[in-house]
Amino acid sequence: MLITIDPASPQPLADQVAASVRAAVANGTAAPGDRLPSARNVAATLGINLHTVLRGYQQLRDEGLVELRRGRAAVITETADRLRLRLAEAAEEFARAALHAGASEEEALAAARAALLAMRG
Repeated sequence: MLITIDPASPQPLADQVAASVRAAVANGTAAPGDRLPSARNVAATLGINLHTVLRGYQQLRDEGLVELRRGRAAVITETADRLRLRLAEAAEEFARAALHAGASEEEALAAARAALLAMRG
């Protein structure tokens, strides 16, 4: 699994690490039972502090998406499937509302992007 960050983003790096894993789960490139790369490896690859990566992994643990064991790999939990399903259901509901409102695909996608950007702060 490839974990990415944007150093120019105002979003904290640990949040970006967690968001990258969430995105991989949501789009199906990561699944329950998959191991995350070691925090040490991610930190070295991205050129960020090890504790920053660990904070991102801890966020995922607190959300129930990852199981962390000291000295062992972080593993995506079964909860991740529920996240993917909730995201798909929310996207379907949004698409239905956009179509009902008469929005074009471009307008709907622009509205979704604007909402995501506003939430990131």
